[in-house]
Amino acid sequence: MKKSLFTLLAVLSLTSSAQNKNEQGDIWLDINGVRDLTADSIEIANQARPIPGSSRKGNNPVLFLVGNSTMRTGTRGDGNNGQWGWGYYAHEYYDSDKITVENLALGGTSPRTFYRELWAPIAAAIRPGDYVFLELGHNDNEPKNQVRERASYKPEGVLSISEDSIVRINKRTNKLDTIYTFGGYTRRFINEVRAKGGIPVLFTLTPRNAYEADGKTIQRKLSDFTPAIFAIGKEMCVPVIDLNNISAKKLEKYGPWKTDYHFFLDKIHSSAFGAMMNARSAAEGVAASNDPQLVRLKSFMNDRVKPKRCDQKREKGKPMVFLCGDSTGKNADKDPDGMWGWGSQGYTIFDAKKCVFQNQAKAGRSTRTYLDEERWEEVYNSLEPGDFVLIQFGHNDIGGIDKQKERGVIATAEDTCHVYHMESNGKYKVIYSFGWYIRKMVRDAQEKGATPIILSFTPRNEWHQGKGEIRGTFYPVNEKANKQYIERRNDNYIPVWDKQIAEECGAAFVDVHNITADALDKLGKEKAATYFNHDHTHTSLKGAQLNAQSVAKGLKAIKHPAAKLLK
Repeated sequence: MKKSLFTLLAVLSLTSSAQNKNEQGDIWLDINGVRDLTADSIEIANQARPIPGSSRKGNNPVLFLVGNSTMRTGTRGDGNNGQWGWGYYAHEYYDSDKITVENLALGGTSPRTFYRELWAPIAAAIRPGDYVFLELGHNDNEPKNQVRERASYKPEGVLSISEDSIVRINKRTNKLDTIYTFGGYTRRFINEVRAKGGIPVLFTLTPRNAYEADGKTIQRKLSDFTPAIFAIGKEMCVPVIDLNNISAKKLEKYGPWKTDYHFFLDKIHSSAFGAMMNARSAAEGVAASNDPQLVRLKSFMNDRVKPKRCDQKREKGKPMVFLCGDSTGKNADKDPDGMWGWGSQGYTIFDAKKCVFQNQAKAGRSTRTYLDEERWEEVYNSLEPGDFVLIQFGHNDIGGIDKQKERGVIATAEDTCHVYHMESNGKYKVIYSFGWYIRKMVRDAQEKGATPIILSFTPRNEWHQGKGEIRGTFYPVNEKANKQYIERRNDNYIPVWDKQIAEECGAAFVDVHNITADALDKLGKEKAATYFNHDHTHTSLKGAQLNAQSVAKGLKAIKHPAAKLLK
């Protein structure tokens, strides 16, 4: 994915800074500018991480998360570098009135360093009936002579699940250190959890953005950690969730473009999209497990583990037509004299005998907020081969990004993004471009075998004098100088981007904007006013019916397969 210039410069700055400091001897600084596993960084992390057991409600159990940066990125884990760990979203799949989830992971840790530096207070907080998720190993692959001293002991230089150990001077502390194998540390976690009456659960490592030579299959081996984890689980009768395989299968269905944005800055650390995917994969793995040790934990899960859908009205043998958009697609849609979205009139154009029309538009939404509120996710989960998706956004996309309504997007058709600090809640968030959000919806639909159709946004009730007046490039050149014409935005960024993206992605484009504008021009300014309500954007019932007719006219004009579903 192309990053914005600002984001790229920020990454280069962090990398350059890290390299400069490393040249001066700061061997703790990683590519993200984070100093991990030092006394000061652990102190900062402990200010952000919860005190182990502090979330417990009465005698309810606690689910402790133990892992590295794939579970909690950065020292604070607040996404300020655009990276998120899946532990941030893990709690969303559990009923907080039955069990609480504490993300105690820390970026940069290995089984060895987590056990030595961070494990003791967690072990002390475990009570009978608690659960501990263990996903460690990404940082266990560096040479054992590194000054960070975080690699486990590897007899003959290979990953081992034996109980071998070695005693040597730790270059970091200048003290004798007993270093166990990966298996040795994992067994110690398991035994100490069980000694306190807890239930340990092992997870294979999150997949990396790395494909096999075929360019389609995500690499699974990860230096043999997966077979090692399964072997330990079998030996010690510990449940194993194959997080690596569950998420890798999803990435393979997504393809390279979508896979790329599930990571951020590198091939290991996840974006919010990747973190949410891995959190869902973890929950799905627990829910699908037949291990009797997880029966009680599954009873604490909520319905979120079941993907939300919006195709409850689906009828056998009929394709569904989904509309995704804003208030011009769906409004109050009740009062005959009120505001209406054209989606309410879907069945005035689509034949109910041939298809099922589903209006999933929502007032006030931009491409960004439509995704953030998981409205697109419901449509995506519902799509089946043969379905159609009408995508119509733009009225709410250009505006405040990190201020005001916080629904704006980066104003470009290119694939780009940037980390913003939100004014409303003080949190960090990666915001993408208008082009990126539309491409995501289009490609998601294509991935599911559905047919996406991009619609240009509806025109506004703004009029300007004909030829001879100052119209800029937004308005048509007309031969009648004294006639007023409705505003056209044919050179405006959004309609231009819509058409560009449709051509790039192999999707259809219907120019609703101009089809409706043509009809309103014929009516004239005075009569056209009755087609709007409340303001210059929202339509009356007549206006909604006109826009619906424009969609039908546009589909017929381009001879689109969806036109066969029209009345």
